[in-house]
Amino acid sequence: MTSYFSPAVLGLFAPLSVIAYQLFPRRARWAALLGASLVFFWALSGRLVVFVLASAAIVWVGGMALGALARSRDRALAAEGAERRRVRRTYQRRMRAVLAVGVLLNVGILVALKYLGFLGSVAEGLGLGLPSLPSIGVPIGISFYTLQAVSYLTDVYRGVVPADANPARLALFLTFFPQVMEGPIARYSQTAQALWSGRPVTARGLFLGGTRVLWGLSKYLLVANRLNSFVKPVFADPASYDGSVIAVAAVLYTMQLYCDFSGTIDFAVGMARVFGVEEPENFRQPFLSRTASEFWQRWHVTLGSWLKDYVFYPVSLSRPVKHLTGAARRALGVRVGPAVASGVALLCVWVANGLWHGAGTQYLLFGLYYFVIIWLGGIVAPLSEGALARVGVSRDALPWRAFQHVRTLLVVFAGELLFRASGARQGISMLLRTVTDFSPASFVDGTMLGVGMDLHDFAVVGAFAVLLLVVGLVRERGSSPLERVWERGPAARLAIVTALVVMAVVFGAYGVGYVPVDPMYAQF
Repeated sequence: MTSYFSPAVLGLFAPLSVIAYQLFPRRARWAALLGASLVFFWALSGRLVVFVLASAAIVWVGGMALGALARSRDRALAAEGAERRRVRRTYQRRMRAVLAVGVLLNVGILVALKYLGFLGSVAEGLGLGLPSLPSIGVPIGISFYTLQAVSYLTDVYRGVVPADANPARLALFLTFFPQVMEGPIARYSQTAQALWSGRPVTARGLFLGGTRVLWGLSKYLLVANRLNSFVKPVFADPASYDGSVIAVAAVLYTMQLYCDFSGTIDFAVGMARVFGVEEPENFRQPFLSRTASEFWQRWHVTLGSWLKDYVFYPVSLSRPVKHLTGAARRALGVRVGPAVASGVALLCVWVANGLWHGAGTQYLLFGLYYFVIIWLGGIVAPLSEGALARVGVSRDALPWRAFQHVRTLLVVFAGELLFRASGARQGISMLLRTVTDFSPASFVDGTMLGVGMDLHDFAVVGAFAVLLLVVGLVRERGSSPLERVWERGPAARLAIVTALVVMAVVFGAYGVGYVPVDPMYAQF
């Protein structure tokens, strides 16, 4: 079971999990989900399942301690003659200490399992000579469930959710098998109670969830597997290709990553819906964005939301940054000063975003790349709007919107090239070659067809890209295509399911000549 779209998962594990869940009495269905989730985790990570259970234990103990302190604080505040300010400060220090320990333990496990090798190589490069440590391995989805664990503890500390006294419910929240591999990164308030409630499987849930899974399967088979034949050799040996091939590889990798990642999210959201759970959406038509900032509000939505709530706001509201904001406002003015100060919080967000994806210089470069673009974009935006107003150009005029879309796509393609490269140095070199060694002749002399895809492959990808665009435009208008099909009755439902199955079987890229893509975001 290396992928959600493997025959073992789609043909055996997922159906058996649904059947077992429905056969259990409602009050015990959580046990079926937890058992299935732990089996799934063990099948992918073996004995490393102990680490996700350790995270569950840490957040349970930490949550209970925070809950006890909150209740004690409330009693102290209610006591007659209480010095309220002193009581609040005393308990705030204690609760912060508990939160810090819980967060550091969870993040410490993540760092120890995922980043020690990278940190060791950095130390070696600096001449520190630290002893090398044996590699234990990395549990599947550790970056995802660690963020969920941190968000739970933080939300209990903030009073957003109550501390959960049930350790099994917290374990299920962290290990729920449809989301543990690649997300979405759910909050406790979004899924924990629904996972525990044992809602029955319904015909509507089966159709909407199952069809969503088939749609994700189509993205994986038709696009992600097919594009891998072009993308993999180019990034493995970029020196063998000119800048035009590298540029095309960057575009195709962006589409490959989107179809693999969003396809996996389709599985997660679809399977959760079968169990009566509404997972948060992770993509909102990102390629319709007009700015890089908007793109990241639409791509990997739950990660962006997590970084905003648990990194950006705490840093920007911290005392040092507030002092910096005041000083910058006085020195640079009310327009530029706050932007300079907010850049500190934004830098923390993008360094965290880059390193969250992996232990490598390319990921750090990727984060810094978007930090510079988004930060400068925020500073320049008011100036560009003023310039447009002076020359009488509407921001909603079609030519300006088209320019913004094309500009954003170029930014995204360049960013994904840096992200996919094997290191920062290779990424910069490949990006420069797309400009200095770009050869239009490669598009007509057969070079593009000699990399790993033929005309049939490009035609299938192109046709599916059009279909993705149409579906995206429908969803952008606030309509759900699957809901509309459900409302049209059994004939329409059978037709769409049949079409998706036939499309995957006839046009899917598998068999001799195609290597299935490993879950691309599971490694992050």
